Amino acid sequence: MSNKIAIITGASRGLGKSTALHLARQGIDIIGTYRSREDEARSVVAEIEALGGKARMLQLDVGDSGGFETFATQVSALLSGYFKAERFDYLVNNAGIGLYASCAETTEAQFDQLMNVHFKGPFFLTQKLLPLIADSGRIVNLSSGLARFSPIGYAAYASMKGAVEVWTRYLANELGPRGITVNALAPGAIETDFGGGTVRDNKDVNAWVAANTAMKRAGLPDDIGAAIAMLLSDGGRWITAQRIEASGGMFV
Repeated sequence: MSNKIAIITGASRGLGKSTALHLARQGIDIIGTYRSREDEARSVVAEIEALGGKARMLQLDVGDSGGFETFATQVSALLSGYFKAERFDYLVNNAGIGLYASCAETTEAQFDQLMNVHFKGPFFLTQKLLPLIADSGRIVNLSSGLARFSPIGYAAYASMKGAVEVWTRYLANELGPRGITVNALAPGAIETDFGGGTVRDNKDVNAWVAANTAMKRAGLPDDIGAAIAMLLSDGGRWITAQRIEASGGMFV
């Protein structure tokens, strides 16, 4: 019996990498994507293989829907050729970019880029992969705590994540007859290089996050990788159409 297979976008670093390693430790094989850092992607594959798992990385710009047809073809070829499988089981729409700008300062170009990467990209990439995902599979879309609380500077970014949360519910309703669950996981402030690494590297920002979080610290990539792995585990089979925040109780 072959292992379950997960596709994770943005798997070469940060939350995507943590998710890939958590799943690999549970015996799940990985197809990850990276946009430009092939060396980091290869390093993640090596870590997964060291754990005894199978992994491959494919180049993909989630903000360019014109490449999705080719990507789906590549996935199909990997499934049949390398993984000896007809379908994959889990999809984690994780890839993203950050932007700090007020409503007054946000340009149309920035808005369009955020929309393409965070909403249009996941929407149409998922659409393209639906024929390849197994019945009783799972989809996790990454949202953000910023879709609930509203500090100045994240309006456009958070609006895309709000759209992701609404789409998640509709997709869950459509895919329910196939036994596929669809949920949105919303991280709080996490110590990664996302958005220039501010939460991780700026001591004042990190302290401010900790002071406004019930658990009294900023989140770590491992916190989110573990939460996604939990949703994809057997215990998550009856959870669908939900927004689940993993923020350590930020702004409760």
